Amino acid sequence: MRYLSDVIDGLAFTELQGSADVEITAIAFDSRKVIPGAMFVAVKGTVVDGHDYIDQAIKKGAVAVICEDLPAHTTGEVDFLMVADSAVALALVAANFYDNPSAKLKLVGVTGTNGKTTIATLLYQLFRDLGYKCGLLSTVENQINGKVIPSTHTTPDPVELNNLLAEMVDSGCDYCFMEVSSHAISQKRIESLVFAGGVFTNLTHDHLDYHKTFLRYLNAKKEFFDGLPKEAFALTNSDDKNGNVMLQNTAAHKKSYGLKTMADYKARILENQFSGLLLQIDGEEVWFKMVGTFNAYNLLGVYATAMLLEQDKAKVLTSLSKLTGAEGRFEYITAPNKVVGIVDYAHTPDAVQNVLSTIHDIRKGNEKVITVIGCGGDRDKTKRPIMAKTACEWSDKVILTSDNPRTEDPAQIIKEMEEGVDPAFKRHTVSIIDRHEAIKTACMLANPGDIILVAGKGHEKYQEINGVKNHFDDMEELENRFKDLV
Repeated sequence: MRYLSDVIDGLAFTELQGSADVEITAIAFDSRKVIPGAMFVAVKGTVVDGHDYIDQAIKKGAVAVICEDLPAHTTGEVDFLMVADSAVALALVAANFYDNPSAKLKLVGVTGTNGKTTIATLLYQLFRDLGYKCGLLSTVENQINGKVIPSTHTTPDPVELNNLLAEMVDSGCDYCFMEVSSHAISQKRIESLVFAGGVFTNLTHDHLDYHKTFLRYLNAKKEFFDGLPKEAFALTNSDDKNGNVMLQNTAAHKKSYGLKTMADYKARILENQFSGLLLQIDGEEVWFKMVGTFNAYNLLGVYATAMLLEQDKAKVLTSLSKLTGAEGRFEYITAPNKVVGIVDYAHTPDAVQNVLSTIHDIRKGNEKVITVIGCGGDRDKTKRPIMAKTACEWSDKVILTSDNPRTEDPAQIIKEMEEGVDPAFKRHTVSIIDRHEAIKTACMLANPGDIILVAGKGHEKYQEINGVKNHFDDMEELENRFKDLV
């Protein structure tokens, strides 16, 4: 049982209309999810203003409303609280309603442009292998000690987030590892959470459709570290020029990891093959099943986090050597005729270059690299020509195709990608709107030993077109086509 006075504990409000002793049955910021006895928080979103739905929430049984602007007419039957920022208020009341679950386990947040999902997933797998009960909040899926819960956002909204954390606490979880997106930070979804540590991977071109400028994108990430408590750790990639920026104003213990520059945790690549990586980490040589320089950073970030969480070095390295990371991250198969197919979630220029440079480093001789790539609709348009340019520079042949066009015309998206194709690469580039046909064409063009990269969607099992999610699985498409490559 939660009373309004408990739920608003610590909330800074400028006006209260009501007694504050009413019982609260749920927290909702979507009027469609209001149940009798709920508190409705009117949040001003980028598309919808929750203040427009206060009357609807009350009709559905809301007994308390938090808002930035009071309605013109209020009745004594519903308690109203006026606040400066409803998004901040939502995060606080959601945490209070679920009895502040983040303080009852060790919560580690991972942020950056690339590597968030892999690091969070590896940490979850590692700590479960070490014998702990754990939770995972990621782009691919959420998990509570082995129980899979579908994921709709990289970082859930505050109500769902605290609900999941409460379930983890009830299940006896010791740790939770979560991706922290820039959107979630800007939208105050992680306000009022207590973090034991934060990990920064890197920062490259992405989400400028939302943040508008790279500086605002950077500052969103930095805000996460600025808010870490002094008892926490702040771990950053010292090889990324923005790593030190993240640490400028944090009160947390500052630590770093890197392959090139001075760092608290160091690694060196000794071998890099399709079968795995041989790394020297803190003086120990260990073979890992994961591939590429970018995964060397991911593995080192996971190792450093485990050390900061006071785990045994030998056990950590032994366990890490067995793990394979997140689905759809440099996931590869081999056809009967030795054509190699790779599926990767790379959907930023830097991520595309990372994957293709890794392939370049591993390829043995004259194998051709054929890249199938698209860009998502209703997202950052400025990266479209850059991604096409990057794919062309690192591939022998490129097929521009659809990703998730969403509400945009896929032909127009491809046209914007084509603007980045240098004339010298045009004869090696073809545009095929249908992603199914694009992958089929790549397989038809491949000779024995060639490498096909299908980039952009990774783990996703759908393609979103005009608001409808149709089943589509890049790996499934490759597997079906590879059966005929003999």
